[in-house]
Amino acid sequence: MLSFDIRSLTQHAVSVDDTLAVDDPVWLETDSRPSEPIRVKGRLSTAGPGRFYWHGTIEGDVELECRRCLGEASGHVSEEAHLIFAEAEAEGVEDDPDVYIVDERASELDLRPAIREQWLLNVPGYALCRDDCKGLCPTCGAELNFGDCGCVSTSADPRWTALRKVRDGQA
Repeated sequence: MLSFDIRSLTQHAVSVDDTLAVDDPVWLETDSRPSEPIRVKGRLSTAGPGRFYWHGTIEGDVELECRRCLGEASGHVSEEAHLIFAEAEAEGVEDDPDVYIVDERASELDLRPAIREQWLLNVPGYALCRDDCKGLCPTCGAELNFGDCGCVSTSADPRWTALRKVRDGQA
């Protein structure tokens, strides 16, 4: 359960040990969704009037495209997170991007949107299917991991000649 009764939080802290499902409605169509449920562990407690603090970890795997050959690649997210939730009326929170706003009329505190955001911030931006991935041929687009494509090398762009001479010590 990633949703908690705010009244009970003012009495005592709660331990969080749950998962955020791959098909949960919190995910948007364009999100880098996990390949399996995200493991969420931590502790949620009050941090003063109208404020709550969650400290914990999120962990899971994600399927991505290889940045070189566009094949399947996988990544892993394991992040320690410190999240602050506050009612909009609380002092100093209106312009703080690190504080998640809680509606003062809300009876529950839902961690799912904040967990989603932390997940998206920590999903690897680039992934490789393997360390020695050769990628795609820039001429014909063939995947070079399966062998040479047979394209004839084209001459380099002549605009780079001056830099090539500097590199080779001919300048």
